[in-house]
Amino acid sequence: MSQLNGAYYGPSIPPPKTSYHRPGRGGGCCCGCLFSLIFKLILTVIIIVGIAGFVFWLIVRPNVVKFHVTDATLTQFNYTANNTLHYDLALNITVRNPNKRLGIYYDRIEARAMFHDARFDSQFPEPFYQGHKSTKVLNPVFKGQQVVPLNAEQSAELKKENATGVYEIDVKMYLRVRFKLGVLKTKTLKPKVSCDLRVPFKGSAAFETTKCHWDR
Repeated sequence: MSQLNGAYYGPSIPPPKTSYHRPGRGGGCCCGCLFSLIFKLILTVIIIVGIAGFVFWLIVRPNVVKFHVTDATLTQFNYTANNTLHYDLALNITVRNPNKRLGIYYDRIEARAMFHDARFDSQFPEPFYQGHKSTKVLNPVFKGQQVVPLNAEQSAELKKENATGVYEIDVKMYLRVRFKLGVLKTKTLKPKVSCDLRVPFKGSAAFETTKCHWDR
């Protein structure tokens, strides 16, 4: 048999297959999973906070603090030609905390006296702490003289009320308060309370106790 010198004359050998990795589309899927996870976490936190708030409400059952003006004495309310108002107004304001578990820190109280939106004086009662189911009486006195420019409408109201002897005076209270439950204290809140009064001049008629309302 003759030598073939190493040459191969059989069927041709196919070339080796080249393997390569086709870019996948998994990136979008991962981003979608991440957003879904974040959404579920946020929803879970909201649900937990809502349940905690509801449980807190069930335990504490907070009630609105009540303000009443039980007495008002007006002995001077004279408006002169140079736009100066001379006034002397004394008030008794009761503050009732009806809550069984919540105490209240009144860190700052500003009481503003106003005649048809024209402010003529401000008083700052002493800060105090009010315990559970208790009543505190405030006695602000607005006394002095102040330049108070009145527009035509306010001047007309003053003339009318001079004739009737009953003055519409609003007292607005700007508060800074914190609530206390056990050892826990809330952050400072800044509610407002308005008392719309009809005050007889020099006791010409009996003053009617007036309920104040919370401004929204």
